[in-house]
Amino acid sequence: MNNGIFIIAHAPLASALRQCVAHVFPERVDGVLAFDVPADASAQESLTAARQAVTAKFAGAPVLLLTDVMGATPCNVARQLLGSVQARLVAGVNLPMLLRAVTYQHEPIDELTARAVSGGSQGVMQVAASA
Repeated sequence: MNNGIFIIAHAPLASALRQCVAHVFPERVDGVLAFDVPADASAQESLTAARQAVTAKFAGAPVLLLTDVMGATPCNVARQLLGSVQARLVAGVNLPMLLRAVTYQHEPIDELTARAVSGGSQGVMQVAASA
């Protein structure tokens, strides 16, 4: 079984990133779960819903948790999930990171995490400067 990938981010970013996976890797989108944290939801409400979603979807499989901003509510919720699932957490999700993670979803969780971080950082670059 592949590792699960759980994106937890400010609404609507998580769902938008999952839609990008569906566009690029339609055959792999089932292994990616998105959880959008609404602006008006409490951290406890978000944690309860996220825990239920990840447990129902991945049923004990290792999970790579990807979140948008270190220290923000989605990241704090994801950190609390670490105690209830076998997981690794990476903050600063971007599309190159996510696509790299989906590509290597079958690798051991620590290797998958390293590939995701590498893909995310390598995907950020200045392309050109204006004159």
